[in-house]
Amino acid sequence: MEKFADEALIEVSAGSGGNGCVAFRREKYVPLGGPSGGDGGRGGSIIFEVRRNLRTLAHLRYKQSFKAENGRDGEGAQRYGRNGGDAVIAVPPGTILKDADTGEIIRDFGSQEGSFLFLKGGNGGWGNIHFKSSINQAPRRALPGQRGETRRLRVELQILADIGLVGFPNAGKSSLLDRFTNARPKIAPYPFTTKIPNLGVLALGSTRRDEPGDRDIILADIPGLIEGASGGAGLGIRFLKHISRTAALAFLIDLSQDNYLEAFDILYKELETFSPELVEKKRILVGTKTDLERTAERLEELRAACPGETLLGISVFSGEGLPELAAELGRLAVGTAETGWKTEDKEA
Repeated sequence: MEKFADEALIEVSAGSGGNGCVAFRREKYVPLGGPSGGDGGRGGSIIFEVRRNLRTLAHLRYKQSFKAENGRDGEGAQRYGRNGGDAVIAVPPGTILKDADTGEIIRDFGSQEGSFLFLKGGNGGWGNIHFKSSINQAPRRALPGQRGETRRLRVELQILADIGLVGFPNAGKSSLLDRFTNARPKIAPYPFTTKIPNLGVLALGSTRRDEPGDRDIILADIPGLIEGASGGAGLGIRFLKHISRTAALAFLIDLSQDNYLEAFDILYKELETFSPELVEKKRILVGTKTDLERTAERLEELRAACPGETLLGISVFSGEGLPELAAELGRLAVGTAETGWKTEDKEA
């Protein structure tokens, strides 16, 4: 996902139908051949198809115009024109189609799979074989093909994930995603290392005998938020929409920073300003970097400062609290079933 794009402006055009043909059958020994002009072919359609292997709209940035093929014209000897080929546009799950001029939502794909016929190609015109009658046995009339419609669309992507990881820069979101999943986000000891949303799949195995099988939940790591993000500061405001579909949020708070007591309130206010619906989601508070000095005391102070909130302390470095956090994320995402983090395929 190096070239990430979550918005694109495109123009789509359905194919025009082919024209009908005016022709007459003229063959030796056939004195009464009559009209033989065939119909034009139907124009190609504009079809959107959801592809689960796509995670970005970057391909729509490079090609912004899509046109289906026109139908072929009809020919003599009652030969019908060939239908035009469809233009199939691949989009990732979570894509929203909007009218570029009015902003009206045309289609919200969500987690749906399959295809969506957006613009149907124009009908082909009738040839003169359709206009013969007892009083007009040699019609010289045919219909032109119907023109294809053109529309301008704004395509937006809202990433589908079960849990959204929210926090200040360097709070440990990317490190947690790297430890829990096979995703390999960029990790470095400076702010704003994460510049695009990253997704990872956390594999959970059921620990209940009556619930065999595995459970997978998707984690989304968005760029770090800073105070004033809802007003445009930093990178996070651009990507806050990607956590609007999540089932729950995990607020990561760096216990090694001096603002650990105010961090949750700042993050909460920024999300509430951006969209009140975000703060209504189920959530959990996660104190990170508990392997450092004085963080144990700070974790208890944070617990006292946030009564009524579920709070866990973790260390990605030592692994402390990670199984408990995985189980809690599983409960938030898939219900109340007891789950265990499958660690056998993860590096220590």
